[in-house]
Amino acid sequence: MKKLLSMFLALTMLLSLCAPAFAEESHTITGEDIPLYTVGEETGETMKLYFLDGVKDLPYMEISDLCDLLTGLIGDGIVTFTKDVQGPVVTITRNHEGSNDDGCYATFDFDKSEIRFVDYNIFSMKPSASTILDVTSIPFFTSDGQPALIQKVDKGTFDRYGDELVLPLADYDIELIYQPVENGLYLIPLQTLNDFFFAPNSAFFFYNGQCVNLNVEINPGDELYYAAPTGERSAALTKYGYGELCMMLDYLYGLKEVHDIDRFAQLFHEVGFDQFLKGNEVKQADAAIYRLIADYLDDGHSSWHGFSYLTGDLDYTAPKGPSESKWSQQRDLYASAREKFYPDGVPGYEEVGNTAYVTFDKFELPQMMNTAEYIYSVEDPADLPDNDTIGLIIKAHSMITREGSPIENVVLDLSVNQGGAADTAVFVIAWFLGEANIGMKDTMTGAVCASTYRCDANRDHEFDERDTVQDKNLFVLTSPVGFSCGNLVPCALKDSGMVTVMGRTSGGGSCVVQKISSAWGTSFQISGSHRISFIKNGAYYDVDRGAEPDIVITSPAKFYDRAALTDYINSLY
Repeated sequence: MKKLLSMFLALTMLLSLCAPAFAEESHTITGEDIPLYTVGEETGETMKLYFLDGVKDLPYMEISDLCDLLTGLIGDGIVTFTKDVQGPVVTITRNHEGSNDDGCYATFDFDKSEIRFVDYNIFSMKPSASTILDVTSIPFFTSDGQPALIQKVDKGTFDRYGDELVLPLADYDIELIYQPVENGLYLIPLQTLNDFFFAPNSAFFFYNGQCVNLNVEINPGDELYYAAPTGERSAALTKYGYGELCMMLDYLYGLKEVHDIDRFAQLFHEVGFDQFLKGNEVKQADAAIYRLIADYLDDGHSSWHGFSYLTGDLDYTAPKGPSESKWSQQRDLYASAREKFYPDGVPGYEEVGNTAYVTFDKFELPQMMNTAEYIYSVEDPADLPDNDTIGLIIKAHSMITREGSPIENVVLDLSVNQGGAADTAVFVIAWFLGEANIGMKDTMTGAVCASTYRCDANRDHEFDERDTVQDKNLFVLTSPVGFSCGNLVPCALKDSGMVTVMGRTSGGGSCVVQKISSAWGTSFQISGSHRISFIKNGAYYDVDRGAEPDIVITSPAKFYDRAALTDYINSLY
């Protein structure tokens, strides 16, 4: 993220020129230079935003500035975005010379208020991505050009590109603004760009009437964001915000079908939320989104971050939905059972006789600018911390494969694992199986993709049989608590046929998290359009139902009596 932010610091220099007020037949348009912050830190730069008819809570961006931002956000110095203007139709083209995605484009029809992508997945893909639906973000090479941690393996797959994507803004009462004067203005609502251009690349421009904050989410206690005055929304923001919220959820919410939601506007009407979302009282509109997440999505990945700046920094908490309540009770049950055996905390790596137990409750990356550089710089793997999942696996690998090691069985304990970073899940699967094959489906475009990876568990910058424990007897311990990556890994291991799943069925969670917000600044996240799947008989099946155990363990206490569990495992051979 810091690398991304540094790009934006340079790009905002391009956006700091002042513009005069313009008059158009139906709108009075003014351009203003708004102070720009990155993750709450002042940059000293500004972002040019435009406002219609004196309404200052509904900002627009000019399409030329969009090209500059996309070049910084996605380009990595390799890809650029350029525009071509043909009257009311503007085409933005992705330029990636020497790549087969060169020339992918999106068209903005300002007469129809419509945005059309010939291939949304390619248009939005960073040049460092290994596939159109790559789940990894760690650089594949260190600064000195050495292969690093995860390697993409080129294999025959069942990949299919997505359909053309059309965003019918007019159907949601959203207007693109075209002013056909000399060097005409082509204006797009900032929130529309946030939802479909910036957020998929983990960036969001939060505007609070005083400044713009480039961030991924807003949380309670954010002094900069909540320094703005509270109050009501303008009529223009209220109308636009409702339409944009419906469109964003209709296209980006990845579990719409399984939740039996045809259109979110219909759902809002059926449950009575539309009157609050269309009203001027922002607290009620925010509460409606909160209740939507808790009561009607209730899917584990969808969750709340912070109220709008217009509402203020409140401490209101909506009641948990039935799925979230059940999951919390199960988490407490298994955590309490484990605490009786490990009152001082469970170790990340433990040997019990001939069996190694590797335990972590979250798939975590270290808080470093460059994960790979950090991990390779630590001389002794024993010094890598347990709260760094890749570091823990490297440490465990060094112990399991050491000279004279007694280890014959390896148990991956994910019984209280609540998910986390996908890069680490890829690394863990590859460590167990030799290769990690991750299937993905984009519910918005229909694209499907399978990506295969290897890991460098012994840190020799090679990706071979010495980086895996697949020659051991392999087990994974699961419970209903295991969610997201804590569900993906057991599903992948079970599907391989090489690992024995013990415990109870894992808790599901198939979608990649998408950070998002309302147009009036409510910060939350949803289950995004990318659904993790496994491939069987040439078809993609998502992992939301969880991994069923090969060996059922009925009592939570028996999960953590490792002496007895080790004896049982050895009795199987």
